[in-house]
Amino acid sequence: MRRMMLSRFAKAAWLATALLLPVSQSQAISDNAVSAKKPPRLLSEFGFFADMTAQEPAVGVVPFAINTPLFSDKALKFRFVYLPEGTAAEFAADEAFEFPAGTALIKTFAFPADFRQPDKDIRLIETRVLLHQEGGWQAWAYLWNDEQSDAELKIAGAKVPVDTIAEDGTPLAVAYSVPNKNQCKGCHALNGEIVPIGPKARNLNGDFAYRDGAQNQLEYWIALGMLEGAPEPADVEAVPGAFDVDAPLETRARAWLDVNCAHCHRREGPASNSGLFLTWGEKDRTALGILKRPVAAGRGAGDREFDIKPGDPDGSILIYRVDSTEPGVMMPELGRSLHDRDAVELLRAWIAEMDG
Repeated sequence: MRRMMLSRFAKAAWLATALLLPVSQSQAISDNAVSAKKPPRLLSEFGFFADMTAQEPAVGVVPFAINTPLFSDKALKFRFVYLPEGTAAEFAADEAFEFPAGTALIKTFAFPADFRQPDKDIRLIETRVLLHQEGGWQAWAYLWNDEQSDAELKIAGAKVPVDTIAEDGTPLAVAYSVPNKNQCKGCHALNGEIVPIGPKARNLNGDFAYRDGAQNQLEYWIALGMLEGAPEPADVEAVPGAFDVDAPLETRARAWLDVNCAHCHRREGPASNSGLFLTWGEKDRTALGILKRPVAAGRGAGDREFDIKPGDPDGSILIYRVDSTEPGVMMPELGRSLHDRDAVELLRAWIAEMDG
């Protein structure tokens, strides 16, 4: 692909075309709100959206998706990134990109009234913003009002009951949890600092359905001048969708663990003392959990001896914990109250065919 860099006006015009928005909205975002020590009370004060309810981003705010998303009680997610004019993120091969000060990462969680029609009657629940300021990243959660017109800052978090219909037509009740400030830090901690989790090269190396057509996200970011120092996408590793049956089983299982578990279970993460490291690039079979005994036995291990026992899903602590919804046992321990049946089936199949 021939790389092109767009001028300021061309960039605004291209984004306006891609998102079907007028170029005149290109100055809607409030850089002062992004950089302020005290976050605004209302999400609308940032100016990230041309249409709040429809989740239509303002020009300068780019939607994106990751190849395998984190499971959050089946919530739909709408992701966006904003970089200040004239800046770009620096490519990183394995970690999240190095974003400039003034960057905002925005993620809205929502539920349809019926998962059999996931594009209809969508209720917005919360929007999380991760703001890169001069002193580091700050994480804030905003709870949407009943009118679906705006969202309000909730530093202490909140519990939101959600009633919907599952894919099989049965009623589904979700005890959705908006995280408090400390819980945000718990998942986003790396070497003691808050960092982004999702926007890594391997997660973004895939197509996104922009309104002007599908395009590889890395190519799109490079063309917009949003990403510097990146090789050609063909030379960048890509994780598959965890439930893409055309991808190899092991890579799908590893992709799910990387996104759902490895932000804690890594050498630099909050669960480093467990000795269980589930990052995509981990090569040590013992560190990955294979025939590894838990550091501390207890009810979290059940009566199982190994984190992963090859050929024996039922004898593996990993399955026991991912399959559970019991507080103190289930993993991940934050961000879900439901049983992720698809993930359990995926991990069971992976372990079942694993050699010792």
